[in-house]
Amino acid sequence: MKILLTGVTGYIAQRLLPVLLEKDFEVVCCVRDKNRFNIKNYETTKLSVIEVDFLKAESLKKIPKDIDVAFYLIHSMSTQEGDFGNMEEVCANNFKECIDQTNAKQVIYLSGISNTEKLSKHLSSRKNVETILSESSFALTTLKAGIIVGSGSASFEIIRDLVEKLPFMITPLWLKTKCQPIAIRNVVEFLIGVIDKEETFNNSYDIGGPDILTYKEMLLRFAKIRGLKRRILIVPVMTPRISSYWLYFVTATSYALAKNLVNSMKIEVVCKPNSLAAALHIDPIDYDTSIKLAFDKIEQNQVLSSWKDAQTSTLLNDGISKFIEVPTNGCFKDVRTRKLKENNTALNKIWAIGGKTGWYYGNWLWEIRGILDQIVGGVGMRRGRKNDTELFTGDALDFWRVMVASKEEKRLLLYAEMKLPGEAWLEFKIDENNVLTQTATFRPLGLFGRLYWYAVLPFHGFIFKGMINKISL
Repeated sequence: MKILLTGVTGYIAQRLLPVLLEKDFEVVCCVRDKNRFNIKNYETTKLSVIEVDFLKAESLKKIPKDIDVAFYLIHSMSTQEGDFGNMEEVCANNFKECIDQTNAKQVIYLSGISNTEKLSKHLSSRKNVETILSESSFALTTLKAGIIVGSGSASFEIIRDLVEKLPFMITPLWLKTKCQPIAIRNVVEFLIGVIDKEETFNNSYDIGGPDILTYKEMLLRFAKIRGLKRRILIVPVMTPRISSYWLYFVTATSYALAKNLVNSMKIEVVCKPNSLAAALHIDPIDYDTSIKLAFDKIEQNQVLSSWKDAQTSTLLNDGISKFIEVPTNGCFKDVRTRKLKENNTALNKIWAIGGKTGWYYGNWLWEIRGILDQIVGGVGMRRGRKNDTELFTGDALDFWRVMVASKEEKRLLLYAEMKLPGEAWLEFKIDENNVLTQTATFRPLGLFGRLYWYAVLPFHGFIFKGMINKISL
C-alpha cells in the first residue's frame, strides 16, 4: 500500500513515519524543503521524498497519482506571520483538489476536539479544514485529539517549563478548564489503526486517554512525578493578553503560539464516547504513565521529534538552500582558527554545543542576549536542543537554526533566528590539516545594522575567542 504523508517535519509525522515503514508501507513524504529532511536516517527503499508547498497549488503536481491513503497533518497555528486560519484553508483546498485527482480512497486527518459551540480561532480553523476535506471524492477519517503528551510535544514541554521553573504560580482562570490528555504512543496507534478500515470511512472520532483533568491537576501531577512541591494560585484578573505574555516569558513558546494556546485552553476538550479504541484493540495510557514514558525517552536521549523544530516563522519559507551559502559582500566577519592535535574531541564538542552544554564561554552573556531577544518578541534561548549529542539540518538550537550539520565534511553552519537588524551566521569547520575555523558572519541592514555590529564588537572579542579556545582544548 502506498501512503502519502504530509507535515513530515512536524512533531506527529516524525513519530508516525518510522512506524509506517516498520509495517512495510511504501511512503511518499511531502516536505517544503528537502534539506530539512534527512532520508539517510531511514534505511529502506520504500521511502521517497518530494518538495511540495501546499500554499502553492502548482507544486502539488509532483504528488503521485497511485497513492492509496493520505495523511493530512498540516498545521499553521504556530506561524508568527500571516493569518493561520486563512493559510490552513488554502492548504486544505489545494490538498483536496489534488488528492481528488489521485487513486486515494482514504484521507486520515488529525484535528482537535471541538465539542462546544463556542470555539477558539484555532479549533474553528481545524473544524473548517475538516469540512473542506469532507467535500471530496475520497473517504475522510478524522481523529480529534486534545492535549498530546510525549517527549518533545508542545503541551509536555510547556507544562515542564512551568513546573520546573516556578515553585509558586499565580495563574489565570483557564487552569480550571477540563481536558482529556492522550499519550503520543496512543495517537500513533490510532493513526495507524484506521488505515484502510472501511468502517472508519467518513467518520469522526474523539481520541483521548482515560483521565479527565483540569490544567491545574495536570501541573500538580506532573510536579508530583518529578518530586517537586508546587503551589498554584488561580486569580480572575489575568486577561488573555497577560496570560499569553505569562506563557511566552516562562516557557519556550513564541508569543503567537502562546496567544492561540491561551484562547484554546479556555475551552473544554473532553472526548465524546466512542468504541474506536476497543475496535482497534488500543489500551489508552493514563496521564501519569504518559509523563513517565516521556521522561524515559528524554533520559535515554531518544527524543525523535520536537515541536520546537517545526518552522515557526516565514523566515525559511523559501528553503534552507537560500541560507546555506554564507554571503561575503557587505558583511562583517569574525574569523578565528586553531590547530587541533586531533579532531574527534573538537568535533564532538561542536556537535554538543548549545542547550544544556552551553556555548563554552560567557554563557551568562548568551543568556542575557536571549532575554533581550525575548523582550523584543524573539525566540530567545529557551528552545534548547532536541538531542544532546546529535544535530540535523533544520533543528532548532537555542536562537539558531541548523543549516548544515555534516560530520563527514566536519562542518556545522547555524543561522540566527533572533531579532536582528540584519542576518547572522555562525560556522565551525575542521579542514584536512586539523585546523578548526570558527566564523561569525553578520550582514547588516541599513545604518542601524552597522551600529549594532560595532556596539557588540567588544563582547565578540572575548566571547568568540573563549569559545574556540574551549572547543580546541
